[in-house]
Order: sequence, then C-alpha cells, then structure tokens
Amino acid sequence: MTVFGLGNDRFDRLSDYPFTRLNQLLADVTPPSGVRPLALSLGEPQHAPPALISETLAANAHLWGKYPPVNGTADFRAAVGAWLERRYRLPPGRLDPELSVLPVAGSREALFLTALLAVPQRKAGQTPAVLMPNPFYAVYEGAGLLAGGEPVFLSATRETGFLPDLDALTPAVLERTALFYLCSPGNPQGAAATAGYLARAIGLARRWGFVLAVDECYAEIHNGVEPVGALQVAAGLEDGARSPWSNLLVFHSLSKRSSAAGLRSGFVAGDPDLIQGFARLRAYSNAGTPLPVLAAAAALWRDETHVEMNRALYRAKFDAAAAILGDRFGFYRPDGGFFLWLDVGCGEQACRRLWGEAAVRVLPGAYFARTGADGVNPGAAYIRVALVHEPELVAEAAARMVAIL
Repeated sequence: MTVFGLGNDRFDRLSDYPFTRLNQLLADVTPPSGVRPLALSLGEPQHAPPALISETLAANAHLWGKYPPVNGTADFRAAVGAWLERRYRLPPGRLDPELSVLPVAGSREALFLTALLAVPQRKAGQTPAVLMPNPFYAVYEGAGLLAGGEPVFLSATRETGFLPDLDALTPAVLERTALFYLCSPGNPQGAAATAGYLARAIGLARRWGFVLAVDECYAEIHNGVEPVGALQVAAGLEDGARSPWSNLLVFHSLSKRSSAAGLRSGFVAGDPDLIQGFARLRAYSNAGTPLPVLAAAAALWRDETHVEMNRALYRAKFDAAAAILGDRFGFYRPDGGFFLWLDVGCGEQACRRLWGEAAVRVLPGAYFARTGADGVNPGAAYIRVALVHEPELVAEAAARMVAIL
C-alpha cells in the first residue's frame, strides 16, 4: 500500500494500532444480551477530575485569546521544577526549570516528537536503532519507524522482571543506537526500574551517545512505594558528564496522576541541550499549550491532596481484583499503573471468549509486542486489563473472567 501516493514505506511498516486490531478481532463477536458490557480495554481514568481544574480555567478565561509561548510560562516551569525536587528529592537548585523543563500536550505527543529530535539519518554509518521494551507502548514503535530508525525490541518478560533485558545489548547494536524508550512503571506490566537498573541505562546512554527517554507517566499511581525516577538517579551519579541530566529526558503527564486526560498537559524534563532542541522542534510542530491550561496544570503540580485520594481509589480497585482472582492467571500487584497483566494461555482467544460470553472487553497482550527471533511473541499468552472503573465493577468483571476462563 502507498500512503497518499507518496511512496512512504515508513507508513507501510506500521502495524495497526492495538485498539484497531481489537475492533477487528471482535468484529464478528456479539456480547450476550441482558449482560452489562464492561470495558476494561482502554486505560482512560474514570475518576472525577479535581475541581481545581475548572476553578483555575475559569479564573484564567481572559487568556484564551492569546497565543501561548512554546516553552510555556515561568509559573508552569517553576511549579514543575518544585514538584520534581519534592518528588524525587533532587538537590535544591540542581535542576533549572528555565533550562530543563518544557510543557507538552500530554506525554504521547512528546514521546513521538523525541524520535524526530534524537534519530539522525545514520548512526555509525548504519540505520539508527531505536530500543524499546517488548511488550511496549505502541507510540515507541511508530515514532521510531517514522523518524527513520529501526525498532529493536528488548525482551521484557517475567524472567527479566518485566523490564528490557539490558544484557541482550551487544556493542554492534549499541554503536548505532540513537534512542532508548524505557517505561517505568511499565505499560502494560507495571514493573518499576530500580535505581541500579536506571544508573546502568544512563551509563549506556552516555557511553554510546544515545538519548534515554524515560516514560514515567504512571509513576504516581502506586501502592505506597514510590517508584524511583531517572532524574533522581542521575542526580547522584558522578561520571564527569557536562550536566547531571546529560543524554536523559523524562516524561510526565496529568492524565493519570490527576485524572485529567482531556486537559492534554504534561512535561518533558532533562538535558538542557535536548530541551532546547525539543523547543525548536515543537515550535514547528505544535501551537503550544493554552495559557489557561498551563495555569491549571501548574496548580495541579502544586497540589498533592487530590493525588493521594486518586491513589487510594486505585488501591481499592486492586484490592477488589485480588479478592476475586487470588493467584489465578499469575496475578500480581504491579509496582505502578492501573493495569493487570494476566497469563491466560492465549490472549486473543481469551478476549473473544470474554466479550462473547461475559461482555467483558480487554486487550490481547500480543498487540503490545512483536515476535522475536525465537519465533515467540512475549505478550501472546496475556491480556491487559485496565482497572479504571469503581471497585464494584472491577470485582464483577474479575468474577466474570474467573467464571469463563
């Protein structure tokens, strides 16, 4: 297929998005009549957004008529910088928000643009490699391909702690690596990287000259143990780098932390040189975040009360799921995020049965992964279940899954 008649084979190499594939998988399946459908496929928070959002938007309504600057406002950058210092215990003043923070329209936009920023035409005389976990968030693969890179999938299975296997990286791959996408806590498995793991990844990025892009958008949905952050680890490294944040970008969003997916607000932070390049790229690709949204976002980053309440609601959902599932399907509580990663033998078959027999909609794990050189898709046996509804509905969905599977 030729896209728009342009002959751009990068588009042709893209796989269908997971939700497109799910719709195709279930197109001929009809859920049972008289049974309430329960959609646990989409990771869209269902909690009521904090009133702080509407209040701040209303107070700043006079700014809707102004074009926002690409780098946001000083107030937004200061709020983010202060939050990063508090949350990750950064040395005061070490991270300069004027140089190292940039607003973005949610983490997905930023993660996509990072590939355009980081991937050159050639690296070490070869097609640049874009590393990512396998399974992975679909944007990583799409961004890598459309930037002209070659996705390199690193196995992230139960045997590797559900994190990319750094031991699988050879010098031949590392010398042509331009970008490494790392999600911690991960989507879909919810595993958080340790400080030692992050230090090793940062060291590889600096030694081999690539960008380490750490997607931390699920870091605030946890079970009481705060996942360590990449900036937190980088601040403690003494390796002679020109900046504590060299080769490093981290991504955060208010979508999950504040149940504000529709606000489309997040930030990228890290290496000042990369942030400067990011701002230049974004000046061409994005109109900027509206000033009232930036004001609301700054207020949210300064408030922890709503985040603690949000976190407690998710803990209740996991409690409800655990009470029904027990040790079935390899159930475990993830380090972060709101997904279950359940081993059901064959994810696609389980999805069809759950929708057709129980009106429960989930996603096959295979749609988050690619088949490796060993002929195995590491997500094929799994389903991803999003615990975004109230605990009663989570418990009902879990009971239906147990009854069918």
